[in-house]
Amino acid sequence: MIGELYEEALRGRAAVEIEHADGRRRPLPLRDWLALRGGDTGLLDRCAGPTLDVGSGPGRLTVALARRGIPVLGIDVAPRAVALTIAAGGPALCRDVFGRVPGTGRWRTVLLADGNIGIGGDPAALLRRVLALLGPGGRVLMEVDPPGAGSRTEPLRLRSGGAVGEWFPWAHVSADGAAALAAACAATVTELWEEAGRWFVALHP
Repeated sequence: MIGELYEEALRGRAAVEIEHADGRRRPLPLRDWLALRGGDTGLLDRCAGPTLDVGSGPGRLTVALARRGIPVLGIDVAPRAVALTIAAGGPALCRDVFGRVPGTGRWRTVLLADGNIGIGGDPAALLRRVLALLGPGGRVLMEVDPPGAGSRTEPLRLRSGGAVGEWFPWAHVSADGAAALAAACAATVTELWEEAGRWFVALHP
């Protein structure tokens, strides 16, 4: 979810909604991204060694890991999100996961929290990319939709009053679809867990 409206929401200057192609709207869940919430603890507890937080947003997970003494880096395409992370004490860079990423081939854990497997609208392409970022023995921790929710890609855009962003593709992967996605990317789901109504999987190459 990139663009000027996202930046404005992060600055607290605009109430922004996510709009679906059928006209449905829902608030941008900014509060979920600004402070730790239910389900984050189990995710953080599973982060071992150098950790890359992909699509780190304002950096709640990056900052929490840094406070635990875990080597971590957040990457996000939104400059304001990166600035907020740094201001809160977390290391972060403004980078696209498909571009040049520091430590490629050496990360022990890669995080795809908050449904970030949806970035780019092609979950297989994204998963292959993050698997390539791992070092030996590394794993991907990924948040997914609940079982039965179905896996799909849809167009979304951001809206605030009369201001409307460009459409962008976003993918959804359900907990019961994660194994098939992993297999298509030469990976294996080694753990599936639920916490606070949120669903997560761990994947190993």
